[in-house]
Amino acid sequence: MTEISVVIITFNEERNIERCLRSVLSVADDIVVVDSFSTDKTEEICSRYPVRFIAHKFEGHIEQKNRAITQAKFPHVLSLDADEELDEQLIKSIAEVKNNWQYDGYYFNRLTNYCGKWIYHCGWYPDKKLRLWDSRKGAWAGENPHDRYDMIPDSTNKYIAGNLNHYSYYSIADHLMQVNKFTDIASRELFKKNKKPSLFDITFRPWWKFVRDYFFRAGFLDGYYGFVICIISAHANFLKYAKLRQMWKMKI
Repeated sequence: MTEISVVIITFNEERNIERCLRSVLSVADDIVVVDSFSTDKTEEICSRYPVRFIAHKFEGHIEQKNRAITQAKFPHVLSLDADEELDEQLIKSIAEVKNNWQYDGYYFNRLTNYCGKWIYHCGWYPDKKLRLWDSRKGAWAGENPHDRYDMIPDSTNKYIAGNLNHYSYYSIADHLMQVNKFTDIASRELFKKNKKPSLFDITFRPWWKFVRDYFFRAGFLDGYYGFVICIISAHANFLKYAKLRQMWKMKI
């Protein structure tokens, strides 16, 4: 049987971390939580479980997740966010993989809960995630705050059944606060790369984002919250480029 390490990064996740930990207990041979000096009860909750809790300064989502992998006891890793949990089918699928590991990586769908409603459209589902892999075959990459796991060329991956349940936002206010935070990070990353926003970026991209997600990706089928998600997502797109434009004007 292949042993796996579960790695999780946290910061003030007392609302979510216990649900996440409970879901991995039957498949984890090692659990590592890399925490960015939480000020709530995250560490206290983790102490109730077989967790190695490591405090490390947050340097970016990608950097922190790669740091967490270096703390794993085993090379085969399941990487989760604190606001995620494995559903019963995914637990079963991962157990089967452990009994017969054949590929370099395994991916599965992520299903998001928004303000108490499961979202099946808006481009949010199926949200395929590569989260179970041989860590010797890849690394976290992307552009903060939007990370992705890149496997080396010629690596083999397989889809497995089950959902990674994602408890994203408990209120619209939570979503708006996160949008403000993430667009700060995203615009600064673009600025560092010397990218300048065009009029097209600021005017057309947000409009197209809403049209694509609400109509072409059937966000309207998710009812009121589908509309809210699509509006806020378009607004986030606008904010990213508007903030970037302001940075260039102020030369921050």
